[in-house]
Amino acid sequence: MIAGKTVVYTSGTFDMLHFNHIKMIEYARSLGDILIVGVNTDELVASYKSQPVIPFEERIALMKSLKYPDVVIPQHSLEHFDKVKKLNFDVFVVGDDWVGKFDYLKEFGVSVVYFPYGEGISSSALKKSIYENYKKLQKKADSHFPRNTEVPKPK
Repeated sequence: MIAGKTVVYTSGTFDMLHFNHIKMIEYARSLGDILIVGVNTDELVASYKSQPVIPFEERIALMKSLKYPDVVIPQHSLEHFDKVKKLNFDVFVVGDDWVGKFDYLKEFGVSVVYFPYGEGISSSALKKSIYENYKKLQKKADSHFPRNTEVPKPK
């Protein structure tokens, strides 16, 4: 709490920004007076999953352009001990794919909310869909020419 105001912190990679990201950020905004959003750096993301499609500088710029956050900061670590002390947040909101991971924050008096994304869109699902559609298009394009057929050279 800062000056009697409830501070909410949420964080994520926010790669390929989509509707479920927006829903979580909007929900986090509704829980307090000040919303701080941490955007995972490329180096942090690489430590636990594949590199983001959208570079960090663009992801943080996108987050800053939204109306919900008051402050947007880089997030260099998944450990939040130091952030609780430095940012004085009262509530932490994260997607429900992280259930249990941040329960230790409760020891610092922080309410931890695992936001239910629900079914549907995710950055991972988007990446998979794009890749699968690319492979289909590639196969379709390849089928235009029978194997071992020489493509005529332009004159």
